[in-house]
Amino acid sequence: MTGGSRGIGAAICRLLGDRGFPVAVNYATNPEAAERVVAAIRSEGGRAASIEGDVSDSRQVCQMFDAAEQELGPLGGLVNNAGTTGVTARMDMQEPEALQRLFAVNVLGTMYCAREAVRRLSTGHGGGGGGIVNVSSVAARLGGLSGLAPYAASKGAVESFTKGLANEVALEGIRVNCVAPGMTATDMATDEMREAAKKGGIPMGRIGEAEEIAEAVAWLLSPAASYVTGTVITVSGGR
Repeated sequence: MTGGSRGIGAAICRLLGDRGFPVAVNYATNPEAAERVVAAIRSEGGRAASIEGDVSDSRQVCQMFDAAEQELGPLGGLVNNAGTTGVTARMDMQEPEALQRLFAVNVLGTMYCAREAVRRLSTGHGGGGGGIVNVSSVAARLGGLSGLAPYAASKGAVESFTKGLANEVALEGIRVNCVAPGMTATDMATDEMREAAKKGGIPMGRIGEAEEIAEAVAWLLSPAASYVTGTVITVSGGR
């Protein structure tokens, strides 16, 4: 589980731990937060370990997967959640370095982790199959909030990649899907976002809870979704 130390990622990790999955909680900069998630999973009888690594660095990604398997055993699935919104600014004010970092994390990071997962899960490589779930955003479809067009573009790339990879590995025991959250109650949710939801921005009149996103991810990784691949599930209250 990349980006598992806080927000939606932490909620996914906790739920997967409750459902019996061994959980590798990846983090890039906040080991304390990752360890809190690990402790919460272990306190409920689950198995978990915190794994450091920057998903935008392919060498670190390989090391992450090696460390996770050493701690928890053979890989059974992957959740690509690590991401950044980048710099909030009009396109004419965006700097190349910020754009490069945004796509390095959101797009290349997703691809690097998926590549490593396929190498370990594919029956063509001697693996036992499994699931990959990429976390996108309704921004991929809606274009994003003002100043976040590059973020929306990066998530559009994630959804295209999801479909393409699903087609490639469908006969190798791997299902690849995507969850696209809408506004969600994390530390990124502002009071303005909450008010906008109440005033009609979201048909259900509220922003989502991280646990509601986690449920969609857990379902896609479960046997209940055994005939589902190449799909984007939107969890956005109707937005």
